[in-house]
Amino acid sequence: MPHPNLTLVDIGANLTHESFRPDFDAVLARAREHGVDQIVVTGASAGGSRAAHALAQAHPGFLHATAGVHPHHAHEYDDDTDALLRQLVATPEVRAVGETGLDYFRDYSPHAAQVAAFERQLGIAIDSGKPLFLHQRDAHADFIACMDNVQGRIGRAVVHCFTGERAELVDYLDRGFFIGITGWICDERRGQHLRQLVELIPTDRLLIETDAPYLLPRDLHPKPSHRRNEPMHLAHICKAVAHARGEDAATTAAASSANARTFFAL
Repeated sequence: MPHPNLTLVDIGANLTHESFRPDFDAVLARAREHGVDQIVVTGASAGGSRAAHALAQAHPGFLHATAGVHPHHAHEYDDDTDALLRQLVATPEVRAVGETGLDYFRDYSPHAAQVAAFERQLGIAIDSGKPLFLHQRDAHADFIACMDNVQGRIGRAVVHCFTGERAELVDYLDRGFFIGITGWICDERRGQHLRQLVELIPTDRLLIETDAPYLLPRDLHPKPSHRRNEPMHLAHICKAVAHARGEDAATTAAASSANARTFFAL
């Protein structure tokens, strides 16, 4: 059911994913119908960042992009990758550097390669002055060490898809980072702790996202016949965040959207 009373910004959607190719225009139309005013398309590899930039060019004002290399792809990072990211980040369509960070849960790239790629992308953020779109999973200590090494030289930073513990959240908030909340909060099992933590996030640092096509909210009714998440479900996530924070959805929507526009200079 559409939510025309909510005006929303999805700060992280992987719209370059192949699952969106058959009905891409319909996905965008449904997002608009459900109150999504703007979407930031995540770039997570060299090719993905190029594709995210192209989508933002094709849909000016509605789609924007990030450019970066996810830690899963860190072993692919080389001088050509760095040059490409710098070229993309210099364009107006690209609003942030990333998705970048560390992921020791999957270990698709060696830890040393992840740190090296992360540090190079931190350098791009320093040189460009653009914000950081960050990923961290099971690598908190090394992640914080990398961020502390550039403290005072980077601008805004968001830890996207936050699913961590209270101590991690406090570390991020102490450093002034923004926090991105996904449909993970809708998971009756894994999201329980997140529902308790989300009220700790200051109103001016809360951002919401779908991370589509991943993390389809588990409590959607009726349940979709497939597992693909899409930006139209951001209204559902917004309501879940609002409920956990003890506020109405319109308040959460207005705050998170204003924060997104400030963060990404939309």
